[in-house]
Amino acid sequence: MILRTFRWPLVITALGLAFAAWQWGWEAFGIVLILSILEISLSFDNAVVNAGILKRMNAFWQRLFLTVGILIAVLGMRLLFPVAIVAISAQVGPVEAVRLALDEPDRYESLVTDAHPAIAAFGGMFLLMIFLDFIFEDRDIKWLGWIERPLARLGKVDMLSVCIALIVLLVSALTFAAHAHISTGHADKSATVLLSGVAGLITYLMVGGLSGYFEERLDDEEEHEQEEARAEGKQVPVVALAGRAAFFLFLYLEVLDASFSFDGVIGAFAITNHIFWMALGLGIGALYVRSLTVYLVRQGTLDDYVYLEHGAHYAIGALAAILLITIQHEISEIITGLVGVVLIAASFLSSVRRNKALETAEAKSVTSDETTEVSSDA
Repeated sequence: MILRTFRWPLVITALGLAFAAWQWGWEAFGIVLILSILEISLSFDNAVVNAGILKRMNAFWQRLFLTVGILIAVLGMRLLFPVAIVAISAQVGPVEAVRLALDEPDRYESLVTDAHPAIAAFGGMFLLMIFLDFIFEDRDIKWLGWIERPLARLGKVDMLSVCIALIVLLVSALTFAAHAHISTGHADKSATVLLSGVAGLITYLMVGGLSGYFEERLDDEEEHEQEEARAEGKQVPVVALAGRAAFFLFLYLEVLDASFSFDGVIGAFAITNHIFWMALGLGIGALYVRSLTVYLVRQGTLDDYVYLEHGAHYAIGALAAILLITIQHEISEIITGLVGVVLIAASFLSSVRRNKALETAEAKSVTSDETTEVSSDA
């Protein structure tokens, strides 16, 4: 199962590393390998969250996520996105942006770094909304109950997550303005931070809202079909999402992946300015993340380890906070990656302990029942 799921990433890794060594030398080989590992470590929580969404889709949309979706992820976010940033920031055409990347890598990196506050505000707000909507929802299974129970009660207040997100954005923009004024004498980018953050919020509300609308429509249709089937004495199986509901959920997944990739793309500039090395390394890492998503779905891992999804969403909240902090302060990519890994590892271990406790309780219950049965027979 593992080899079948990861065979294409393994093949692409071998070909990509061989091509990098052949075309640019052993330095490129090492950098591409490091970037691949960086992308995997930063995006493991992305795979867990994606799996929770992908398992609701039918087989067709799952395949589309692995084919068309990976093209968007690799070509769009890992290659074209950095070029688009420079083209917009420097107000030049895409061809000139590519020329800058190849001929003037230092200036290219400077332009990307200059656009970082807007990128971080957009991605940070999108990810923050995902975390807030998760943490304010009342769930049957709770991981950190002492946090999640009171927050679930607060979540009954309408639009609370939006209000909190806007407050966080306003504070981020004001502190960025104050910091920029002290360090440079002016605060001309605070408006850009606000605008980008609001754009991230609107994107989340639009894509998530449309996806939820069509999902509810599909649920209503399924419920109607099941009622008719029960009236006729038939059994109708629950089907995975398809059609417009799955389409908007697919769009939501792609925007989610884009938001997760911001930190990887920006962090890659700390390692290299070469856009083709960057695209190759991050693209290889993205392939593993996609395959890991499918593996989690097919293995039913999220059903077996029920706290994994909680850990991934806490990692999303941490990443959102890190992105918003990096609007004015630098944070090492090592810290960013470790936070996600630690939270998911902790949720996995908690799930294992829960499963063992349930097995022990079930074994004791069976033993008790057998003892009672023997006593009654005697």
